[in-house]
Amino acid sequence: MHRIKSKFDTFRQKTNVIIYGTNTASGRMFDLVLLGVILLSVVIVMLETVKGFDTKYHQELIILEWVITIFFTLEYILRIISIKRPVKYVLSFYGIIDLIATLPMYLSLFYFGTSVLTVVRALRLLRLFKILKHPKFSSQSTHLKEALIASRGKILIFIYFMLISSILIGSVMYVVEGKESGFTSIPTSIYWTIVTLTTVGYGDISPITPLGQAIASVVMIMGYGIIAVPTGIVSAEFANSNRKKSRAERINPCTVCGTDGHEYNAKYCYHCGTEL
Repeated sequence: MHRIKSKFDTFRQKTNVIIYGTNTASGRMFDLVLLGVILLSVVIVMLETVKGFDTKYHQELIILEWVITIFFTLEYILRIISIKRPVKYVLSFYGIIDLIATLPMYLSLFYFGTSVLTVVRALRLLRLFKILKHPKFSSQSTHLKEALIASRGKILIFIYFMLISSILIGSVMYVVEGKESGFTSIPTSIYWTIVTLTTVGYGDISPITPLGQAIASVVMIMGYGIIAVPTGIVSAEFANSNRKKSRAERINPCTVCGTDGHEYNAKYCYHCGTEL
C-alpha cells in the first residue's frame, strides 16, 4: 500500500511539473501543445458552420471534436489530482473555463446543437500569458501597462470630447439632411457620425445635400487626425516610461563589479549578486 502511495505521489509531482511548470522545458512544451489543441478546436467549430465543408467532412469533424474533448477531460482531471489544493483550482477563473471547455460535447448527447458552444474554448487561449512570463516579455508588458495607466486621464477626456462632438455633428446632420437622406433620427445621425469619424464608412447612410456633403467632408478629414490621438498619447507615455527605466539603469551600476543595465526595480546585481 505504501509503495502504491509512493508511486502515486511521484506521478503527481511529475504531472505537476509538466502541467504547472511554465519555467520548465516540459511545462512549456505542454502549454504549446495545449494552445495548439485549443486553436484546432476553435477552427473545427468555425468549419462546422460552413455548410459545404460540414456536409462533406461532418463525420471527421465530430470525431476530432470528441478526441479533443477527451484530451481536455484528461487534462482537467490531471490538473485536479496533481495539486495539493484542487478545490482552489476548480473554483478559480481558469478552472471554471477549463470545465466549461469540456462540457459542450457531453451536453450534445442530451441536447441537440450545444456542441457549437465549444467555441468558448477560445477563452483558454488566455493561458498564452503563462508562456509569456519570460523576463523580457514581462518587462515590456509592465511598461505598456504603466503607459496605459498614466494616459488613462487623457484618453478619457478625449473620449468625452469625441462623444460630445458626435452628438453635436449628428444633431446638425439630422437638421441638414432630414429623413429623406436616411437620417431618420438623431441617434441614427450620431451612428453615421461615429462611423464616418472612425473612417469605417459603411455607406448605408450618406448625405445628398451640398451642405451635408461639405460637413461630411470635414468630418472625414477630422477622422484621419483623430485616429492618431490615442495612439500618440499612449506612445508618448510608453516612451517616457522607457526613458525613466534607462535613467534608472544608468544611475544604478553595481558598486562592486560596475555592471549596469539592471532592471529599474532590481535589488541585486545580476552579475555578482551584490545588493544594489
